[in-house]
Amino acid sequence: MIVDMPDTNTQNVAKRLVQLRETSGVVTVGRVLTLVVCTLDSSEAEHAIDAANDASREHPCRVIVLARGDRSAATKLDAQIRVGGDAGAAEVIVLRLQGALVNHESSVVTPFLLPDTPVVAWWPRGAPQFPSRDSVGRLANRRITDATFAPDPQEAIKGRLQSYALGDTDLAWSRITYWRALLAASLDEAPFEPVQSVTVSGLADEPALDVLAGWLASRLNCPVHRRTGELRVELHRPTVSIAISRPQTGRTATLSRTGEPDQKFALARRETQDCLSEELRRLDGDEVYAEALAGIEKVVYE
Repeated sequence: MIVDMPDTNTQNVAKRLVQLRETSGVVTVGRVLTLVVCTLDSSEAEHAIDAANDASREHPCRVIVLARGDRSAATKLDAQIRVGGDAGAAEVIVLRLQGALVNHESSVVTPFLLPDTPVVAWWPRGAPQFPSRDSVGRLANRRITDATFAPDPQEAIKGRLQSYALGDTDLAWSRITYWRALLAASLDEAPFEPVQSVTVSGLADEPALDVLAGWLASRLNCPVHRRTGELRVELHRPTVSIAISRPQTGRTATLSRTGEPDQKFALARRETQDCLSEELRRLDGDEVYAEALAGIEKVVYE
């Protein structure tokens, strides 16, 4: 069910939610968190809603979408409520802001936060420089950004360390979860020699590779080189070299090890909804992510 409420206010939207709950059986019981999605415009909002709906099947929640409009336009609030099949396992409230309301996002969203549940803020694009200082970010226990869609993805992920606060994370980090697991498993085999050097190569504008290189630098305490080229990670030990490679648009990775036959693994690029679901599983700080950000400063770019 989709209910449109053009040119309205937060009080009327709240009343309509209560009416839906009473007449249609819409309930908030079982909602485990409030997900606030801060989007740049209405067209972007639809992609974010699709991802949030998919993630809500694992994490039932209330999704509040803030679609920022023209700051110079007349002040106006257009709202939309989505429940049932149009909202996955969530309850979606879309708030399209115009004029002065764009500068008061936290005031608009506060009346709709579920009581006694954690708040997660997500910026699919256009994340503030300091998420924890943003008006919506200050309401949140967890703040999710995505450097992948920044104007300069590499500079965006490098800048995350300066703005880092407990509770921050970036979807570039969860995009490499399976890579991290595969790399860790490949090192957990004889000979148990120290890694002497690492090379991470791939697209220059793929921030997931920068944070992967930072993670390796923070964990292995050896030279880590970041290059542009085919998607590949090479780990060099004194007697054994290990390489994991995958075509940029492929779904299968190849693990090569000195003196052994190649192995194949499913390793497709993770979709946004999968990364979002992963990040919603934890609401505490992610110290390993912070260490990976710090490790980027140790990486040698070539």
